[in-house]
Amino acid sequence: MKLIELIDLHKTYHLGEIDVPVLRGVSLTVSQGEFVALMGTSGSGKTTLMNILGCLDRPSSGQYWLEGQDVTALSPDERAQLRNQKLGFVFQIFNLLPRTSALENVVMPLSYNGVNLSDQEAQHQAEELLQRVGLGDRLDHEPSQLSGGQQQRVAIARALVNHPSVLFADEPTGNLDSKTSEEMLALFQQLNAEGVTIILVTHDEQVARSARRIVRIRDGVVEADEAPPAPPAAASPVPEEKSEAAQRAIWSLPRLRWMLRTALHGLRRNVLRAALTTLGIIIGVAAVIAMMEIGRGSSSSIQRTIASMGANVMLIRPGTASSGGVSHGMGSVMTLTPQDAEAILKECPAVRAVAPIVRARTQVVFGNRNWVPFFIQGSAPAYLEVREWPLAAGEMFSDQDVRNASKVCVLGQRLVNELFQGEDPLGKEVRVNNVAFKVIGILSPKGANMVGMDQDDILLAPWTTIKYRVTGSSLSVTNQSSQSSTSSSTSDKVNTLSQIYPSTKLQLYPEQSTTQAADTPQPRRFANVDEILTAARSAPEIPDAIRQITELLRERHRIRPGEPEDFYIRDMTEMTKALSSTATTMTKLLLAVALISLLVGGVGIMNIMLVSVTERTREIGLRMAVGAWSRDILQQFLVEAVLLCFCGGIAGILAGRGISFLITALLHWPTEMSLDAILAAFAVSVSVGVIFGYYPAWKASRLDPINALRYE
Repeated sequence: MKLIELIDLHKTYHLGEIDVPVLRGVSLTVSQGEFVALMGTSGSGKTTLMNILGCLDRPSSGQYWLEGQDVTALSPDERAQLRNQKLGFVFQIFNLLPRTSALENVVMPLSYNGVNLSDQEAQHQAEELLQRVGLGDRLDHEPSQLSGGQQQRVAIARALVNHPSVLFADEPTGNLDSKTSEEMLALFQQLNAEGVTIILVTHDEQVARSARRIVRIRDGVVEADEAPPAPPAAASPVPEEKSEAAQRAIWSLPRLRWMLRTALHGLRRNVLRAALTTLGIIIGVAAVIAMMEIGRGSSSSIQRTIASMGANVMLIRPGTASSGGVSHGMGSVMTLTPQDAEAILKECPAVRAVAPIVRARTQVVFGNRNWVPFFIQGSAPAYLEVREWPLAAGEMFSDQDVRNASKVCVLGQRLVNELFQGEDPLGKEVRVNNVAFKVIGILSPKGANMVGMDQDDILLAPWTTIKYRVTGSSLSVTNQSSQSSTSSSTSDKVNTLSQIYPSTKLQLYPEQSTTQAADTPQPRRFANVDEILTAARSAPEIPDAIRQITELLRERHRIRPGEPEDFYIRDMTEMTKALSSTATTMTKLLLAVALISLLVGGVGIMNIMLVSVTERTREIGLRMAVGAWSRDILQQFLVEAVLLCFCGGIAGILAGRGISFLITALLHWPTEMSLDAILAAFAVSVSVGVIFGYYPAWKASRLDPINALRYE
C-alpha cells in the first residue's frame, strides 16, 4: 500500500537574483511500514526532501501524495493538521523547549490535535511513552538536566504521542556517542517492527544500514534505491480522523487552561522583564483610579457643602436701585417684607418652608471676652427647617418670640468656642450692641460653605429683635409732623429749647415730646427684610417653586407686564451645576493624562512582545512542526499579552486604591471609591493587551515553520 508518492519533485531557493536548485525531479514511493534511510553527502538535498515530506516546506513544482491526498494543494493550516495527526519529527538537535520538563515537552503536541483531552489523560499518555523509551524516572527533568541520549528519547516520545503514520528522523545520531547511537537505532528498529513507517536522514553509511531500504541522493536527484522493502509484519493503525467540530475547537476549557499554563510558563522565563513590562500598565491604571477617585471625592465634597446650606434652597433678595443711569447694586431697594414670606408659604405649593432674614454686623460680648461673628442674622423658627440645621443643645426661639421681639438667641459652635471657652452657654447672657440676649440654644456643627466661610460663626435671633433693637434701621416715631418740621439731629431735638414750655394750643392729650419718642420707639407697620430664604419640596420642584414665587411677588408688588422685577431669586442648583461641571472637567482632564500612561504601557507591551517573538522564533517553528496552526500561535502570544495587562491591571487597582488612601490620610483630600473607574481601568488595560499584543502575535503566526526552525 502506497503511503507516500513523489512525482517529479523540484525545489529551488531564490537568493536575491540567484536561483539555487536543490531538488531536480525526485520521484519516490514509500509503502506503509517501511524503514527508509535517505542518504547523501551534505548539500545533496536529503534534508530539504525530508522537510517537504514532513510538510514543513513546499516544493517549487511536482506532486506529493500522502495516503492518497495531494499535499501540494493544501493550505498552511491543513498542512499543520497533517503534521500533527500523521507525521512525527525527531530532530538532530532535539529541539526541546528549554526550562520545560520532559513530560511537558511530550504533552505539547496533544495541545494542537483538536481532541479535548483532560490534563490527566494527556499526562498519562505522555508518561506511558516516556516509560517505553526508558525515561520513566525523568518525567520532571528539564532538558538541561538530561544527557544527549535522554533528550533524543524525549524527542522520540514527543514524535509518537499522536500516533503518527510516518516518523521522520533527521540525523538522529549526529550528536550522540556510539553507544547511545546504537540504542537509538535499536529503538527505531523496534518501532518499525511494530508497524511505524520510519524515514531516516543520515550521511553515515553504518546508520543507513540499520534501515531496510536505502535511498541515495546526490545533487538533488535519486542516485540509487537499494533493497526494495519486504512486506511489513504488521501495519500501523491508521489514526482516527477527528471530526470537523473537534478539529475546529478553539476555546474549549482544556485548551484555554493549556493556553494560560503555556502563557504563565513563558512569562516565568523572564520574571523581571515581565514585571518591568507591566509597570507602564500599573502606573496607568493606578493613575486612572486615583484621579477618578479624587475627582469623585471632590464632587461629593461639593455636594455635601451645598447640602450643608440646606436642601433645595432658594434665596430671594431685593432688586436694584438706580439713579442718573447709575446702578447701586443688588439689594439697594428694600422691597421684601415679612408678609411676602408668609404669602409665599401659603400660596406656593412647591415651597415647603420660608424664613425671612435680617442681617447685622457688630460685636458680641460675654464677660471680658468679645467676638465679631461673621453672621448675625435675625430670622424665624423655620430657618432651621430651611437650612436643615439641627440643634446640638437647648431649643429654638418660637414665633411668639418673633412677635414680641424677645431678646433670646441661638449660637453657632464657633461663637460658643470663642466666647465661652468650655463653659456651658445655655441660660447665660451675651450683649449685642449693648442689648442683652439670653442664650437658649446651640446649633450643631455645620462647617464651611462653598466659599470657605465658617457657617458655625453665627448668632441667630428673632428678626424683629435684630431689626428693632440691634440695628435700629426701622425705628420711627409716631409723630410724623415733628420729623418733617426739623432736619436737626436727634440730640438737637432732645435738647431743643422749643419744647421746654408747653404749647399754648389747647390739646386733649399732650403732644409726645422728642425725648419720649426717642425712648419709646415704635415699629413701622410694614417693615422690610434683607432677604427671604425658601426651600422647595424637592429638587425637581425647584423650577415650579421659582415660577410660583415670581408670579406671586410680581402680583404683590404690583409690577405690570413687561416691567422688570424688583427682586432676584438665586437658585443653588445653578451653583451646584457650575461647581460640579468644573470638577467634572478637571476630572476628565486628569483622566486623559492618566490614559496617556496606559497608552505608553501598551507601547511597552508591544515592544516586549516583539522582542519575545524574536527570541522564541525557534520555539514557534517547533510548535508549528508538531502541528500548531497559525491561529494557535496567534492565540498563545495574544494570551501572554493580555495576561501581562491583566496582572498589571490587578496591581494597578491595588496601587490606585493605596494612593487614594494615602492622599486622604496625608493630605486630607476627599476621595471616594469609584467602582466604575476600577472596572473601566481594568477593561482598558485588558483592551490595551489585545490591541498592542495583536501585531506581535500576528507576526509570530505568520512565520514559516522551516525558516523559524533554522533561525539562529
